[in-house]
Parts: sequence; structure tokens; C-alpha cells
Amino acid sequence: MSEKLRILLTGFGPFPGAPYNPTQPLVARLAQLRRPALDDVAITSHVFPVTYAAVDRQLPDVLTAQRPDALLMFGLAARTPYLRIETRARNAVTMLWPDAANTRSSKRGIAGHADAMMFGPHTARLLRAARLTGIDARPSRDAGAYLCNYLSWRAIENVRAGGPKLAAFIHIPLLARSGAVRRKGAPRITLDELVDAGEAMLMEMVQLARKNTPVS
Repeated sequence: MSEKLRILLTGFGPFPGAPYNPTQPLVARLAQLRRPALDDVAITSHVFPVTYAAVDRQLPDVLTAQRPDALLMFGLAARTPYLRIETRARNAVTMLWPDAANTRSSKRGIAGHADAMMFGPHTARLLRAARLTGIDARPSRDAGAYLCNYLSWRAIENVRAGGPKLAAFIHIPLLARSGAVRRKGAPRITLDELVDAGEAMLMEMVQLARKNTPVS
């Protein structure tokens, strides 16, 4: 019998300025999906503390333990009202904002003078899948200079080193809570809407990973 395809979903915990991180319930909901198309897929999840040390320590451990064929990561972009499908990781780290352990980076780059690294053409497929659910989703070339970008960089490094075949990072906005609305009056994206888009992207990642994984 062929071994199941393995997909790892990740989110982040709270961090300074964001005591509630909606990537946690999103990842939890997606990890619990039960669909016929997922019968031969093992979905696992991991929530990273928002610290550089945690990413450096936990990412290698979880990749070794789960051996995922694809890695679908989510992070919060509180100032963006739409879904952002990141297309690359920048060689940049902010020296201004501390992480959740109150640690600031001592350098502005992650890896010397290396260029930005691309996730790959599959990000266009994820963008299309998300948009087909009706959600406002847009491509992004700037994942910031905080932990989301840092995790993206480390994930792409692992793909290039023979780890997961594919990786992708999705920035999500703050979600509608208790009837809250944005300043301009448009309702925020709800968790259910986000789960629908997340499911569509997950299904797309499954199809992409199948094409990139040899049949055993």
C-alpha cells in the first residue's frame, strides 16, 4: 500500500500588538477537515511561538518528525484587509520590533548578501484557488521583515535542501469578531470564509504535491 501524502500546516501564536492570532483557529479547522479527496492524505499542524529561536529550533524538529511532502504556512498581517499569497521570502529582518521573547535581531539580513528566494510558480495556482471561493486574495512580493518572512526563508531553504517538495506562505487579515467592521464600513473576512479559502488552497497543494511525489 502506498504511503499517505503528508501535508504540514503551520500558524503562529500571539505576539506584541496581536494578543489574538487567527492563524491558530484557522490551522486547527483545516487540520480537522474530512473529505473523500483527503482520505489518502495525512494532515498535521504546528503552531510556532513568535520568536526567531523557536522557528530555528522547532522547524527542523517538526520537519524531521512529520516528513511532510508539502508545507502550507499561515501568518497574520493585521494591517492588510485581504488575503496575501506570498511569492518570495526577502533576505531581511527588522531590527526595530522585538519578537514575543523580547528579542531583537542584531542584523538586518538572514543570510549574508543573498538575494530573495522564490516559493515557485505554484503560488499562482494557490491564488486562483483562493479567489474561486470569492475571497479577496492578491499576490505579494513582500512578506515583511518579521517572523512570517523569517519562517518563509527557512522553509524555502529546507525545500532546496531536499525537505518538503513545496512550501507556501499565506498572510491572513484580522478577522471579523463580534460584528466588528473595518473603518470604511466593509465587513472583515470571517473565519468561515477564511476556512473555505484555506481548504481550496490545501486541496490545490495536495494536487501539486501528488505531481511532485514519486509513487511508492
